[in-house]
Amino acid sequence: VSHYGTGVVVFGLSAVVELLGEPFWVLAQAQMFVRLKVIAESLSVILKSVLTAFLVLWLPHWGLYIFSLAQLLYTTVLVLCYVIYFTKLLGSAESNKQQALPISRMTDLLPSVTRRRAFVNWNEAKLTWSFFKQSFLKQILTEGERYVMTFLNVLNFGDQGVYDIVNNLGSLVARLIFQPIEESFYIFFAKVLERGKDATLQKQEDVAVAATVLESLLKLALLTGLTITIFGFAYSQLALDIYGGAMLSSGSGPILLRSYCLYVLLLAINGVTECFTFAAMSKEEVDRYNFTMLALSSSFLGLSYLLTRWCGSVGFILANCFNMGVRITQSLWFIHRYYGRSPHRPLAGLYLSPALLGAFALSGGITSVSEVFLCCEQGWPARLAHIAVGAFCLGVTLGMAFLTETKLINFLRTQFGGSRLADKT
Repeated sequence: VSHYGTGVVVFGLSAVVELLGEPFWVLAQAQMFVRLKVIAESLSVILKSVLTAFLVLWLPHWGLYIFSLAQLLYTTVLVLCYVIYFTKLLGSAESNKQQALPISRMTDLLPSVTRRRAFVNWNEAKLTWSFFKQSFLKQILTEGERYVMTFLNVLNFGDQGVYDIVNNLGSLVARLIFQPIEESFYIFFAKVLERGKDATLQKQEDVAVAATVLESLLKLALLTGLTITIFGFAYSQLALDIYGGAMLSSGSGPILLRSYCLYVLLLAINGVTECFTFAAMSKEEVDRYNFTMLALSSSFLGLSYLLTRWCGSVGFILANCFNMGVRITQSLWFIHRYYGRSPHRPLAGLYLSPALLGAFALSGGITSVSEVFLCCEQGWPARLAHIAVGAFCLGVTLGMAFLTETKLINFLRTQFGGSRLADKT
């Protein structure tokens, strides 16, 4: 592969640059600098995309070097945006936000040795090591199928290409919607609740707020995931046909994307439950969870290999679904124990009214029949009719959700109108 060695080196360099910006990203998350994050990440992604498109069109013989250079530009611009912003912020005596920051100058982010304290805070170092192990194991659980795919050669390059396309399309929702929610509300729960303390030993007002927010988030994640799953089954083939033509829509692509829709539902619920669990767990509980994830990661890799041998690339998604199901079960058990002796029941967010479930089931049936008769070899008029049927069913389903889930609607209204959650954070 052209420029393979150089590309790998540049990718490694971009990872180092991105790590240098990690403290600024944490500060932006903790202080809810939403505008800074949006501007920095948007500018970085735009420049990366422009550079990638330019090099692919004008210098295609550079091969992998193109994407590694674009990644390096992305991380560099991202870190520079954070550095420039915080340099100006900390240098401004009039800034009110500066008082809330845990640092007073940029050099506070660098390692230092003082006479009053040791170079390493061992309590913080142990907690950091726990989270490092957790992150490493989550990486195996999240990207483990790629290691199996690469080193065990269970799929040919054509199937790997289709799987990557479907995986990237399916993960758009997770990256654009679920990941920001998970990151933001992890910070919220970590601020409201005291880590490692039982719910009965904390301020009951904070416990009640956390329970209300968690219940609404679970309901929102469940509704979003169910909507994607139900309508994704009937519109996966059409989406792939529009995106990549018959090459994607006639092979294993639709089955992969339908399976991924189910995976998105589990991703949505897992993101909410884990963000609460990791914010409320003590260090000892995090360590115990890490041991469980270690066993889970080993079984996940083995299951990925076996399922892929049995049913092809769909096996990777099925193994991920199994992995997410186990993680959700662990988090739900922790939440159940955490609120067991309190009057709050945030897990009620996982229950939907029979009318709404009926609307989902009816929409799934109608859109599936519509797909059989209208998609996708009968031209654009039939496709547009299929889309119209889906839009009508989606409108009816959302209307039913609006009528039955009044508590969630009120929660969303408060959030968009300047909620007490924003005041709390």
